[in-house]
Amino acid sequence: MCSSLAPFRRAVAGTRWSVSYGHAIMNTMASTSPIAIVPPVADPHGDDGRIGLVQASALYVAAVLGTGILTLPALAAEAAGPASVVAVAAVLLLSIPLAGTFAALASRYPDAGGVATFVRLALGDTAARMSGYWFFFGVGAGAPVVGLLGAEYLVSVLGGERWHVVLATVLIFVPPLIANAFGVRVSGSVQLVLTGILVFVVIGVMSFAAGEVRERNFEPFLPHGWGGVGAAISLFVWAFAGWEAVTHIAGEFRRPRRTIPWATAIAIIVVGASYLALQIATVGVLGESAGDSPVALLDLVGASAPGYASTVVAGIAVVVSVGVLNAYLPAFAKLGASLGRDGHLPRWIGRGAEAGAVPRRALLVVAVIDACYLSLCVAGGLDLTPFILVHTSSMVAVYALGMLAAVRLLERWSVGWWLAVVSLVLVAGLVVLAGANMIVPALLALAAVVVTLVRRRRHAR
Repeated sequence: MCSSLAPFRRAVAGTRWSVSYGHAIMNTMASTSPIAIVPPVADPHGDDGRIGLVQASALYVAAVLGTGILTLPALAAEAAGPASVVAVAAVLLLSIPLAGTFAALASRYPDAGGVATFVRLALGDTAARMSGYWFFFGVGAGAPVVGLLGAEYLVSVLGGERWHVVLATVLIFVPPLIANAFGVRVSGSVQLVLTGILVFVVIGVMSFAAGEVRERNFEPFLPHGWGGVGAAISLFVWAFAGWEAVTHIAGEFRRPRRTIPWATAIAIIVVGASYLALQIATVGVLGESAGDSPVALLDLVGASAPGYASTVVAGIAVVVSVGVLNAYLPAFAKLGASLGRDGHLPRWIGRGAEAGAVPRRALLVVAVIDACYLSLCVAGGLDLTPFILVHTSSMVAVYALGMLAAVRLLERWSVGWWLAVVSLVLVAGLVVLAGANMIVPALLALAAVVVTLVRRRRHAR
């Protein structure tokens, strides 16, 4: 069971720099005027959206909580021991500026383009095309990782052959694809159920584990020094990423100006409390053995509720993976439709970009892209490392441009503006740390520039 998750364990350990608030600043993109003429975004005060506060909160929780609960508590405990609890609290506080900035942008400019729309308004069409390509093609490389991780957990717990992992991955993709083919009203309802189950399971695990927590397991508190805490922080920054995903369906929210900030606040509380409780239980129950296995959640459930561990963990893996995909697939589809609408991708994909419409063509394209990524992963022996690197480095690039756009768009000296400034500084550090891993975002940026040059030449003719 442990060996089957070894590729993901190595991948996470090798990409600790990449999980964070931020993403790459590239200053050469503004080839058009600073404020481009773009289709109008949805009314931020409108009341005709399909997603209310409860469903919006569920989508945010699923996008951010993610598959990290399956592996990160163990990896953080291995890096920092009991002090990993401090790392969770620190990242929770540090995630507030990033989450707050995206909430301020999405509530003011609700559009299917999400970050690409913010960037276009602030930096021009070429920059918007870059951020759109980064998210659609780069961040999208992480979708098969989500499915494979859930499938790995399921097959490891229940037993099976390696080909069962691929089959389980395909089956995990089916429910969110079907739900989103019927629109966000259906997928939002599904997400509410999935998130409710996930939170209920986490509460249940904590209830069983509470009686097994031992104070002696928190000593020594800093076995690896503050350097270990820093490593654990790098891991958990990845766990708190995902605030940008829901911006692409912000136009589907009722009264975005009010709903998005409240949904963001609720998600911060739920996600922060869940990770903090899981980390305390992991260290308090398992002690020094907490970092021995990448599937510490299984060990935790086994220690607190013997006889039910396999069933519970398998269920958690499936619910988490389906929930994350159900939150991200509509974001990819809406972004793809907006890119088609604005001429950055073939225009036939643009149907469904408007609020209330279902981007079925773009969803089909997303399914084909994910199938290609999954095929490449299978051909590579289910090695997740390259896909995690592409995913995280692309997110770094998206976040950096998003924060730069926020500094230009939000009212200067306002709370949102200050949050954007803080986030931009934090993201800039990640860009430096990313180093050579930024090659894929650089290639996608080059593709965006080429598209601009081709379009200019055609316009000149």
